[in-house]
Amino acid sequence: MTDYPPTDRTRVRRLPDRGHYDRETIYAILDEALVCHVAFVEDGRPFVIPTLHARVGDALLLHGAPASRLLKHLAAGGEVSVAATIADGLVLAKSVFHHSVNYRSVVLFGHGAPVEGDAAKLAALEAFTEKLLPGRWSEARVPNAAELKATAVIRVAIEEASAKIRTGGPKDDPEDLALDVWAGVIPLSLVRGEPVVY
Repeated sequence: MTDYPPTDRTRVRRLPDRGHYDRETIYAILDEALVCHVAFVEDGRPFVIPTLHARVGDALLLHGAPASRLLKHLAAGGEVSVAATIADGLVLAKSVFHHSVNYRSVVLFGHGAPVEGDAAKLAALEAFTEKLLPGRWSEARVPNAAELKATAVIRVAIEEASAKIRTGGPKDDPEDLALDVWAGVIPLSLVRGEPVVY
């Protein structure tokens, strides 16, 4: 896989050693993250919408009601910025100033285009469903014609992107190392619980 060349918008400036520009790293984070936040500007006002996503190739897929202002913006070819973050641990230092979080994040920019035609929309909705729970598409009823009509699916080409990753323990100041305060990492993970049947 080739890299996304750093741009003025994607170059990691604060702690640049944490920046990554290769597709493999960026796509792995997008594929693992359950929710992304999509930012856009409408009538000079900024909006950020949290939503589910799925990645297929070099594009992010989004879906929702055709009346959604975000999806209308994207269907018209509008630009968005998308952020996805996975929190991997609480980093607790001896000083609260140096507390942090271990994380993996992606910021990307791209323009939208509608996914049109029933077959293409079904394939996109299958990608969403399989991301949530592999194998689910073949178990549940697929969308009917009315449901397909009531769902807009948008493809956002990933034009610029970068990842930023923090790993490891706390970075205390030398004068704080002798303090009698616990320091370390509390791991975090998103886990699936026992299913609740309704």
